[in-house]
Parts: sequence; structure tokens; C-alpha cells
Amino acid sequence: MVVCSLMKTGIKKLEQAEFPKRLLEIPQPPKQLFVEGELPDENDNIFLTVVGSRKFSSYGKEACEKIISELKGHNIVIVSGLAHGIDAIAHKASMKAGLKTVAVPGSGLDRKVIYPSLNRKLADEIVASGGALFSEFEPMQVATLYTFPQRNRIMAGLAKAILVIEAGDKSGTLITARLATEYNRDLLVVPGSIFSPNAVGSNKMINLGATPVSSGEEVLKALGIDIETKQKTLDLKDPTLSENERKVLGILSTEPLPRDDLLHELGLPTSEANTLLSVMEIKGLVTESLGEIRINL
Repeated sequence: MVVCSLMKTGIKKLEQAEFPKRLLEIPQPPKQLFVEGELPDENDNIFLTVVGSRKFSSYGKEACEKIISELKGHNIVIVSGLAHGIDAIAHKASMKAGLKTVAVPGSGLDRKVIYPSLNRKLADEIVASGGALFSEFEPMQVATLYTFPQRNRIMAGLAKAILVIEAGDKSGTLITARLATEYNRDLLVVPGSIFSPNAVGSNKMINLGATPVSSGEEVLKALGIDIETKQKTLDLKDPTLSENERKVLGILSTEPLPRDDLLHELGLPTSEANTLLSVMEIKGLVTESLGEIRINL
């Protein structure tokens, strides 16, 4: 009966041989794991866990969206906890950037118990986008005070690195950060304002040795991805490119630019330039996000 119920919901109980190898390396590894959707192959992808405050600031939201958008085009999987705040922002930003995302809720995976209930639709979107929901709890396990700290070790264990966006002095995010160091995972932290209570814990982690990051490029370097090699794949001599397309890519090769600045550099009539950029976006050559146009490597 249990097996039939799982099949109806799309939730699958993994065999021991299917467990991600990284989770088998941690102290007290999970005895059982459930997944809904497609869990990305850990051999072909780098898992990055993103955590932060539920009571996020506008700075935290913008930082999370900016950094994740700059990871586009790389085989990076964003892991987070499906909670309010930075977790939900990270899941949405990863899908917008075309990255796979894995949600590890503090409950079972059945929609009746997913917490918070407001993120049940987000859970559906994650699965529909090719990502996955992942948990060691039985599908109907409700969220409790102990399930959240317990699931944090799954989030830390899955990842090569943990990225902290915002964390107050007594934030639950600190639990995942502590586990990162215990599990020998890289700990990356976005620095925050000295005047923000949301940044007290974050800045303290940096003082204790965490790696400060402020861009997707810095995250990629911390993950060991050779950015220079990636950039060399841009071939401005590609015969399929028009002269104006080469000009756009040449301008953007050093850094992304706001649309107005790019139009100024191009020196083309506005309507012609906007049409050119629209065609290039359709062809997958460039992308526009957070007010800037960048090369879509």
C-alpha cells in the first residue's frame, strides 16, 4: 500500500545504491531518502547550497538573485530548504537562470505536509522545471522543531560549498554553516552592512575564516571552475555571427552592461539596436537579467 501511494504522488524511495555519495560521507548519514522529480547527477554537476534569513532585506534578495543569475550556463545545482525568505528566492532565481534546483524541506514531500504551505506551488514548479524535492523523512512527516536542524545536515552534506546570503546573530542559518565546516565543505558568505542585524552572523563567519563573495564569478572561482577556459569558448570570428552581433559580444566580453549603456556603445539607432538584442537573446547569445545584459556563455 505504501509503495502504491508513493507511485501515485510521484515520490520515490531511493535504494541505498542510489544515495548521493556525498551524503554517505557525513557523520550519521541518512538511513532512507525520498525524492520527487529528477535529482541531478552529482558526477556531472556541482551542488551549491544557498541559505539565509527568512526575514531577508532588500539587499539580501538582490544579492541572492544577482549571484545566482551570474552562474547561468554552468552545471551548478542550487540546493535550498524551501522556506520563506532567501530559500524561496534562491529556488526561484535558479529556475529563472535555467539552473536545476533541489529543495530539502523540513517535512515529508507530500503536499499536505510541505511547510510552509505557501511554498507548495513553488515545490510543484521546482519539479516541473526538472529539479527535485528531497527528504529523509517519510512523505507524511509534518514539520517540527527537530526536523529543520536535522534536514540542515542533508543540505550541507549534498553540497560542495554552502553560500550564506544573510544570517543574524542567532540565525538558524548558522547551523548549516557550522555543519559545512564539520563536513569539510567550503563556506562562502556575502558580506553585509555593519549596521544590519541581518549581517551580524554573516560578518562573524567571515572573521572566522569563511570566504567572502560578492559575485557569481567569485563563487565560480571558489568552486574551482576555470572561468578563463569558459570565456575562451566565445569565438568572435564565428562565421554565423553578423558584424553587429560581433560588436555586441565584443563590448560585453569584459563586463555586463545596462541596456542604455550598451546602446550608447553600439551607436546604432535605438530601434535597430533593440531588435538586434532581441534576436541575439532568442539565439541564446546574450541574456538580460537584473537590469544588465551579459553574454550567455
